[in-house]
Amino acid sequence: MRTFIRLKNQRPRKLPPEFGDISDIRYADDLVATFLQRFTRPGDVVFDPFAGFGTTLLVAEAMNRAAWGVEFDEQRVQYIRSQLHAPEHIIHGDSRELARYDLPLFDFSITSPPYMTEHDDPMHALANYSTPTEGYKTYLQQLQTIYKQMLPLMKSNAKVVLEVSNLKSESGVTTLAWDVARAIGAVLRFEGEIVIGWDHYDYGYDHSYCLVFSQPQD
Repeated sequence: MRTFIRLKNQRPRKLPPEFGDISDIRYADDLVATFLQRFTRPGDVVFDPFAGFGTTLLVAEAMNRAAWGVEFDEQRVQYIRSQLHAPEHIIHGDSRELARYDLPLFDFSITSPPYMTEHDDPMHALANYSTPTEGYKTYLQQLQTIYKQMLPLMKSNAKVVLEVSNLKSESGVTTLAWDVARAIGAVLRFEGEIVIGWDHYDYGYDHSYCLVFSQPQD
């Protein structure tokens, strides 16, 4: 796969009105489809530990992959279940406790984790911004723990991809993508990054990084 890809940041499915005027944080269907075409085949198991509004699962099902996910927010889970052919494959839970759930071995995982800045975020990103944060360092440590729990679920040739951006704000720049690469690279083998150039994007940039990981080498 090329290390620089241009994509349009489009979301073809409208969210139902009960989600109100929240910012649409979904990543693009084309992003998921691009990586599934490269790294998977029909019938493969695809897993998203931060399912959000179900983009990964819905695209994977449409491409004849077996899609599984975990999502913290119950309202989002109910929405995803209403859209899936296999609604039992979305679990309402906390990925920080991933080892508790009965999940299949997977061939591929792709997600965009909840973002957090190191400067002024008051709420914990990994708890759907519902509890006070314990700080950026704890956020990275807990993200690392999630992927450590995913390690036993990875098939021998499984790949893991996280779409992440650095974050630019008035308070400064949080090197989130690079910090996530270091944190997860401590438990998985970091294979490198693929830069996604978007027609439009947020967070102060017009590109993001897809970080690629695999099983650690013995």
